[in-house]
Amino acid sequence: MIVCLGVLVADVVAKPVDALPRRGTLELIERMELHIGGNAANSAAVLAKLGLPVKLVGKVGDDSFGAFLVEGLAKLGVDTRAVATAPHAPTAVSLVMVHSDAERSFLHVAGANATLKSGDVDWESLEGARFFHVAGLQLLTGLEGEGVGVVLAEAQKRGMVTLLDTVMNPRSAGWNGLAPALPHLDWFVPSIDEIRQLCGKATVIEQVAACRAVNPALNMVVKVGGEGCWVAEAGKDLVQVLAEPGITVVDTLGAGDAWCAGFLAGLSRGLAPLEAAALANRVGAACVQALGATTGIPRLEALLAR
Repeated sequence: MIVCLGVLVADVVAKPVDALPRRGTLELIERMELHIGGNAANSAAVLAKLGLPVKLVGKVGDDSFGAFLVEGLAKLGVDTRAVATAPHAPTAVSLVMVHSDAERSFLHVAGANATLKSGDVDWESLEGARFFHVAGLQLLTGLEGEGVGVVLAEAQKRGMVTLLDTVMNPRSAGWNGLAPALPHLDWFVPSIDEIRQLCGKATVIEQVAACRAVNPALNMVVKVGGEGCWVAEAGKDLVQVLAEPGITVVDTLGAGDAWCAGFLAGLSRGLAPLEAAALANRVGAACVQALGATTGIPRLEALLAR
């Protein structure tokens, strides 16, 4: 079993939005849809669609958005029994504005995600899990810093392989919120824009060095969108794994989360890290060819056959 802990969001996806309407006016667009979103929810949903057992840990509010997320994820095959209801916070919601070039911008309510703390994890319910993935740390403001270190250390103590992915949040604790996690990570898998913002280093080599100054044995993958990813296994040279060619991009929403799910799927199948990264690139490519974070994901066997 794979555990995904972190951000759950109801995504209201609007397309195309290249500029906001002038104050007091109305503009017509082509599509507006409600989707499952948030780093942990997206990765869990993709893993379930790939056909892998996955359990989700997080929080929603006692509202219609929360019910939509829990019911929708359960229908996809995600074990949602560890998703708690926050009594005094709403479900997190994003207004996702997809631009004509498929890039996106967000308006976000942090909601229940910000209330998740290390003491909320029911470890007995996660017994037997092989992988523990923290997704979207910078929006888990109650977990940033020492809390995430405590959670990851406990996961490792229980024999799980630990991973962590990041997300943009200008109000997060930044590097100080991330650094306590690094000593307890087997794999750190940020995007290049996010790790650049967090550690202040411009190049992948410098970013890996900054993280390994905290944990010399750290394995890293830096995701670089349409260029694929850079894999930095401990003790080995930095290697680029190229993205899938010839992809028509419709919507980049959730592509990084889908990539993480693909990487977890590869590792869980016993693939070597470079092979798992190549599989992750295929999953990310499937994601961006449809509107929404999980719509275009096929079964794992179809991707492995390629």
